[in-house]
Amino acid sequence: MNKALLGVVLLAFGGLTVAAVLQHGYVGIFQYQLQSLAGLQVLADLGIALGLVLVWLWRDARLSGRNAWPWIVLTLAAGSFGPLLYLLTGKK
Repeated sequence: MNKALLGVVLLAFGGLTVAAVLQHGYVGIFQYQLQSLAGLQVLADLGIALGLVLVWLWRDARLSGRNAWPWIVLTLAAGSFGPLLYLLTGKK
């Protein structure tokens, strides 16, 4: 995976996240999604996608001799930041 591209994605997503948290607060991001079925669908889709990513991350970390737990915890707390940083800090 191209680490420069990962870095750009991480910085752009980080900027968007900072702006959203400053405007709505950490809890506010989720409260907005809980106001409609469309928002709940987005949260469910995100949960399914991140769950699949965590399965991949666990297996990949085990195969490459890395500790998966810091990345799992980060993913559960901060979403896509966990997998992005996992890929960015890998040896590949």
